[in-house]
Amino acid sequence: MKSNLFLQVIIAILMLCDFSVVRAETLNTDKALEWAEDKGRLLLNTFQEQDTELRNRKLDDLFEEYVDVPYVAKFVVGRYWKEMDEPQRQEYLDIFKRYVKAVYKTFPLGFLSRISYEVTGAVPDKNFVVVNALIRINAEENAPIQEFLVAFRLRKNNGKIKLVDVKVAESSLLLSYRGKFYEMISSLDGEISWFLEDLTAMSISAEKINQRNLREI
Repeated sequence: MKSNLFLQVIIAILMLCDFSVVRAETLNTDKALEWAEDKGRLLLNTFQEQDTELRNRKLDDLFEEYVDVPYVAKFVVGRYWKEMDEPQRQEYLDIFKRYVKAVYKTFPLGFLSRISYEVTGAVPDKNFVVVNALIRINAEENAPIQEFLVAFRLRKNNGKIKLVDVKVAESSLLLSYRGKFYEMISSLDGEISWFLEDLTAMSISAEKINQRNLREI
């Protein structure tokens, strides 16, 4: 149960991420704390939307606004990015975006209206600021509250604060995706075209699950 909750929290946090590749600027810890509070409240308010279809659209909007999809997608395939030709890269970017938006909707995000978090402090780390927070989840009514320690790594780019990684129990969001994709590509003998086909199939499967769930509501 706790491992499933961990994955759901990670997917939810992903929608707040804006992984930027431009030069980092000095980030004030107070500003970092303010950012973490503001974006966290924005996401929590979205989770409280009772209309599932509307909530999904709002979450998609947050994803579009706060996630730098090209950078995230490139990072999680690492060295395999260099092995893609330009058409494959564009195809992969499109599929990755479709995949992530489909996957998070397969989780029962409704219970996340009972999620809360408390920002507990911030620590400067070179050009970054690490903001620590405590997430509390009441997955079911009258069930014990589960807690997760979370670390947001932030930096300032072009005058805007960006989230570059999220860690829960020392597990990195980006590295988790990279491990999954590396394993997929390796199992396919490094064939990028096969990887793209499998990722497309996974996206379609997740979308079908979402459509079925919407019909059953």
